[in-house]
Amino acid sequence: MRVGVVGESDIATRVAEAVRTAGEAVERGDAAAVDDAADVVVATGESAVLDLVRAGVSAPVLPVATGPGLESVPGPAAESAVAALLDDGWATTERPLLSVAVDGEHVADALLDATLVTSEPARISEYAVRTERGTVAQFRADAVVVATPAGSTGYARDAGGPAVEPGTGVVSVVPVAPFATHVDDWMLSGPVTLSVERDEGAVSLYVDDREHGDVPPRTTVELGFDGALTLATVPDSEGFFG
Repeated sequence: MRVGVVGESDIATRVAEAVRTAGEAVERGDAAAVDDAADVVVATGESAVLDLVRAGVSAPVLPVATGPGLESVPGPAAESAVAALLDDGWATTERPLLSVAVDGEHVADALLDATLVTSEPARISEYAVRTERGTVAQFRADAVVVATPAGSTGYARDAGGPAVEPGTGVVSVVPVAPFATHVDDWMLSGPVTLSVERDEGAVSLYVDDREHGDVPPRTTVELGFDGALTLATVPDSEGFFG
């Protein structure tokens, strides 16, 4: 078995050394190079997983030290997770990806979330949320985040949204710091369309941890499930809810 290792942490070094000690081949480098050569990739830290998504990873990915949303292995258990991998003591599961398009043009795939956020401090914007069945809501807020089940335990949860169980086929849509006292959040089956309804300040689009430029008023941002990331899980992997 050829095991890829992506990440720059001490944990990544420990994982690579554990594979070498077991007499197996290690491929360590950036996300694109590692995926081309590996049967399975160990990603240490959330940024490493997201780099693999952006590189279009095809091999199964074992997350280490990324948190429960990705059924991650805790850092102290990295070596025993490697042993399970090399002993074929692992299984696979999938996490859906959100295809993100601006005005009909695909810009990125999101594993965790996509967010429209007012760029200027102390300014808010007005956002609309729509599905194929019509307008869901229109509200003023600092931002609006659309999260996959994997991302629903992160930023969206911090903003007051629910943790969404994998396999439900829905996204959570959560206003961030809404101007009104009572604003709902929603679990919706996609595709979902966001738009900026008032020109009160520049609004930026973030997909996972990367900015993808400004979104002008009344420009549509369309989000729908398309593709999936295959995760490897071992006995030390955390459950989805921690």
